[in-house]
Amino acid sequence: MAVSTTTTPQLQSPGFLSREQLLHLFNRFAFLTSLPDVKKRIADAVEDKHEAVAVTTAIQEEIFLEMGVDPAFGLSCLGKVNVVFENDQDLMIRFYRFLAKEEMACDEAELGPEEFAERILSQQKLQEQQLEMLEHMRKFHLDDQSAILEKLHQQMENDNYEGGSSVLSSEQIQEIVQRRVSPLFRPR
Repeated sequence: MAVSTTTTPQLQSPGFLSREQLLHLFNRFAFLTSLPDVKKRIADAVEDKHEAVAVTTAIQEEIFLEMGVDPAFGLSCLGKVNVVFENDQDLMIRFYRFLAKEEMACDEAELGPEEFAERILSQQKLQEQQLEMLEHMRKFHLDDQSAILEKLHQQMENDNYEGGSSVLSSEQIQEIVQRRVSPLFRPR
């Protein structure tokens, strides 16, 4: 009786993932989650009452295996990226894009194509309003800008950071500036 001499390759588990490994994971994940069959895989899981994030995590584990990295080790490293690479601004931006990509893949599966498209459109409109507000704010002195941002912060806090609360109209901005110029100013 012959004994099999094939061995399972050793998977990386000590230390930490390198910058290059993380970038590979981020790029491969973005590529895979953009494929129609992978989107369907995530949506099917949601339809079967499973969590979308369980599928995106499984995809990450598959990528780690492709890379020769123990999946449990790889996932544990992901939880520490912001600590280990806190001074690498480029990597941190890519890491947060990776997290956003995962969230978007889950949202798309959970919401369905129509509702997801509506949400994306709504977010784009909000971003345009925020940009207009910021452009308008730049016309004011730095002290006024600080007062405007403080008012915006209060408004967002009061509304539990809901999306629409992150915008002030030009009238609201003007009122904040007028109050700073004339503390006795009382709107009608």
